Amino acid sequence: MTCAFIFPGQGGQFIGQARSWLDREPALGEILSLAEEISGRPITRLCLEGPLEELSQTANLQPAVVAVSLMGHRLMKAAGLEPDFVCGHSLGEFSALCAAGVFDERTALALVSRRGAIMEDMAAKNPGAMTAVLGLSPEDLAAVCELARNEGPVVMANFNTPDQIVISGDLRAVAAAGKYAKMKKGKVLPLPLSGAFHSPLMAPAADKFAAELEKTDFKTPVCQVVPNSTARPTADPAEIKARLMTQMTSPVLWTQTVQALAEAGVTEFIEAWPKPYLTSLVKKCLPRASAARTEAFA
Repeated sequence: MTCAFIFPGQGGQFIGQARSWLDREPALGEILSLAEEISGRPITRLCLEGPLEELSQTANLQPAVVAVSLMGHRLMKAAGLEPDFVCGHSLGEFSALCAAGVFDERTALALVSRRGAIMEDMAAKNPGAMTAVLGLSPEDLAAVCELARNEGPVVMANFNTPDQIVISGDLRAVAAAGKYAKMKKGKVLPLPLSGAFHSPLMAPAADKFAAELEKTDFKTPVCQVVPNSTARPTADPAEIKARLMTQMTSPVLWTQTVQALAEAGVTEFIEAWPKPYLTSLVKKCLPRASAARTEAFA
C-alpha cells in the first residue's frame, strides 16, 4: 500500500469538530491548549461550542483547523500509520508539513496563527470575494476571467475537482465573472469569505508572512511533500519553503495534486479530519478510486 495523508484547509469546519477525538483520547486536548496559548484565542471553546460564525473568522479558524488536524495526525501515528506522501489543501499544507517532520506542532500553530491574523487584516483593508464555479472547463473559465478583468483582478484560485474551480479577486470582477459563467451554463456558488485568497490581492499579506517563514527552520521531510502551487512531489526543504512563501497568491492545484499522487502509485488517501471532506474531492478527481477514506485510525 502506498499512502498519502491529506489535510484540509478552511471550509470543512463544524461545531464540535474536536469532540469525537477528545472523547476517544482526552490527552489530545493538549494540542487545543497549545493552540490557545500561541494564538491567544479561545480555540477549545470555538471548536467544541462555537458559534460557527466566530469559529469561521479567518484568524480563529486557521489555528483551530490545524489544531484538530494535528490531533488526527497523532491518532494516525498511534495506529502505526506512516505516509509515503503528504499534502494539504491551502491552509492544510501547514499540517501536512508538520506530519512530514518539516517543523513541529508548536511551529505549525505559531505560523498559522500569524498567517490567519495577517490574512484577516488584509481582507478587512482590501475586501475581495471568492466564488465556486461548476460545470465549466478550465479553458472556458479562463476566458470568463479574462472578460471580467475590465472590472478588476480575478483569477482561478482553487482547482478543486475537474468540475469545480474557485475564482478569486476584486468584488466587482468576481461578480462579473460569475455573470459570464452563468451565460456559459456554469453553476455559480459565492463563498462566505471576505478575502480574495490565492489571488494578487493577497500580495501584501504574502510579503508580510514571507518574513515570518524566512525566520523558520525547515527540516528535510521524512516523506515526499506535494506543494499546492506545483503539484509535484519534492523532499527539498528549500523548495518547500519557497513554495509556501508564494502560497497566498498562487492557485491551489488540488485536482493536479491528486492525479499526480495516483500516478506515483498512491492507493490510499487518508484524511486527517473527523468527517469526510477532502475525500469527497479525491473521489471526484479519481472516479475509479475506492481507497479514499477518513477512518484511518480505526
